[in-house]
Amino acid sequence: MSFIEIRGLRKSFGNNTVLDGVDLDIEEGEVVAIIGPSGTGKSTLLRSINLLEKPEAGSVTIDGKNFQLTTKSAKEVLELRKQTEMVFQQFHLFKNRTALENVMEGLVVVKKLKKEEAKKIALEELDKVGLGDRLSHYPRHLSGGQQQRVALARALALKPKLLLMDEPTSALDPELVGEVLVTIKKAAKEGFTILLVTHEMDFVKSVANRIIFLENGRIVANGSPKEIFENPTNERLQLFLRNINMLQTADDYSI
Repeated sequence: MSFIEIRGLRKSFGNNTVLDGVDLDIEEGEVVAIIGPSGTGKSTLLRSINLLEKPEAGSVTIDGKNFQLTTKSAKEVLELRKQTEMVFQQFHLFKNRTALENVMEGLVVVKKLKKEEAKKIALEELDKVGLGDRLSHYPRHLSGGQQQRVALARALALKPKLLLMDEPTSALDPELVGEVLVTIKKAAKEGFTILLVTHEMDFVKSVANRIIFLENGRIVANGSPKEIFENPTNERLQLFLRNINMLQTADDYSI
């Protein structure tokens, strides 16, 4: 049995089938990246795993505990969300709380820790992401990259069994992307199990153990970075990578 097992995940919006029976296994400590064209269900897959979206069918097993993703039980939903943490594109920080308070919030409310213990953990996590000198800063006084690092510290502080990351750098100016990618690399080295959606292909190559290519709501390619990027056998994946390379080449020659 794999550490994470996703089975038969289906999600539609009206007549549009976005996820069409997705099956995926993830091992403990593995970093799996999801790539694919826009609109193919990448973000919906992440949001369905922790029930921010409600699928029509499917289940997820996390460290031996099975959750039916069609559940209507508030208790089951809460228990599933305690096992996972999501890092969003737009940070989703509390605007009226400092960086320290943002990280402490989940530890106090979700983990039910005393404030002293929560503060100790929050200080450690913010220091790890290089924000030990920004503890009392509110989100409006932080750059986009710093806000995303606070969001990462908040997620990591809760020690989730599965960390979900939805395009964590897409809302950032190019010069701020690097500091967030370094933080994610550190989390990967610490052994967190991560499932992420990103368009940063160089980052995918350097941090992911495995890559899945999603097309029309189905996984059509699944392999190591070398297999995906150097020896793709799926025709649609080949076309996708050619288009990515063309865009990168155009950027290199742009003024």
